[in-house]
Amino acid sequence: MNYQEFLENKKHTISEFGFDANYIPDIAFDFQKAIIEKAVKKGRMAIFADTGLGKTLMQVSIAQNIVNHTGGKVLILTPLAVAFQFILEAEKLGITDIEYSKDGKHTKSIVICNYERLHYFDKTEFQGVILDESSILKNFDGKIKNQVTSFVKKIPFRFLSTATPSPNDFIELGTSSEALGYMGYMDMLTKFFKNNMASIAKQSKNIGEKYYLKPHAEKSFFAWVNQWSMMVKMPSDLGYDNTRYKLPELVTNKHVVENKSTVDVDGQIKMFTFVAKSFREIRHEQKQTLKDRCIKAVELAKGKTSVYWVNLNEESSLIASLDSEAVEITGSMSIEKKESILMDFANRKIKRLITKAKMTGMGLNWQHCNHSVFFPTYSYEQYYQAIRRFWRFGQKNNVTIDLVISDGQTRVLEALQQKTEKAIQLYENLTKNVNTVFSETIKRFDNKIIKPKFL
Repeated sequence: MNYQEFLENKKHTISEFGFDANYIPDIAFDFQKAIIEKAVKKGRMAIFADTGLGKTLMQVSIAQNIVNHTGGKVLILTPLAVAFQFILEAEKLGITDIEYSKDGKHTKSIVICNYERLHYFDKTEFQGVILDESSILKNFDGKIKNQVTSFVKKIPFRFLSTATPSPNDFIELGTSSEALGYMGYMDMLTKFFKNNMASIAKQSKNIGEKYYLKPHAEKSFFAWVNQWSMMVKMPSDLGYDNTRYKLPELVTNKHVVENKSTVDVDGQIKMFTFVAKSFREIRHEQKQTLKDRCIKAVELAKGKTSVYWVNLNEESSLIASLDSEAVEITGSMSIEKKESILMDFANRKIKRLITKAKMTGMGLNWQHCNHSVFFPTYSYEQYYQAIRRFWRFGQKNNVTIDLVISDGQTRVLEALQQKTEKAIQLYENLTKNVNTVFSETIKRFDNKIIKPKFL
């Protein structure tokens, strides 16, 4: 390292806000113990760990460390129906000073609530806050996002946890940094990224297309991210053995339904099938093939424990009418009703579930299920998070995903395949460059990354 590089790195050095760990559970695996210790020492940190690596255990342990150190309370925010998983994990650890609150009332030191219920709570009552599946914030409206932002910025100890920190682009890491109280999102863009004026001129709606990482800033960018996060797809990313963490086979089947309609999006007679491109064309294609796609979905799920991942309310209601054993979750339902249905499915009281990935695709453990029918969209994050409810460490069976599309929706699968490749590249770059702060002598394993295939 030359003197200029030394100065550059010093500019981005982040102070530690934490303390020496006082609680490391014996039942935790070695890599989990190491993460807990590192996170507590940092005091404000993002744990980007893949599904099934024990994020719940690690988060409960971090919370207990804060309670022991401060004598105060910790709030853990989770997606719907995930709170009970935290309670069960705490029981395994022998931690009883924990509770699930739906209305802001609490008597225990570790309190769990859903993001949707945060408005019941007073931030002055907590010394620590943990955001489970923090990337879910992108699925909420501005009101809930603002509530979370306002709440966490006054809390001394802050932690984020998610399997998909930046599914589309590095710039998405800025949201995590800002939530932790480090560099703000726009400041990050200014310091490390450059405007792509050509894309701006095209009025691109995707901010990731407007900015790219400055070539000369790449090292300093990763050095900065390195200081407040860690990326773990497998224990070997931190130098530990992968023996206990083997994923089952993922089988992806594509089912194409013919669009038999002769009317195009503008009401004109069409002479041949065309590939839908615009949002308007895709929505038209979905409407025209609604019945046939739903019939196919029900046919594929018949006799199985399964989840229908839909996009349109019309898809949900039609499948519910075709499959008497399926129970649907809708956006209009109360939080209590949604939570009750999700718990019933987890406890095997419901054979098949109809839901949307953006509503219930994060945080839940459904290893009892190994089949899913998916109506895909352009969102890779929603797809990945949804299938990882079943395809995760601990699943004893191979997992089958049946993708149902129309012949005019092939571009959706092409886009998902491209996003998959990009997500893998992002992961490889992050693990290569970010985890160096964890250990100077990390043993590198040849990890074979299993990735979804669509084509």
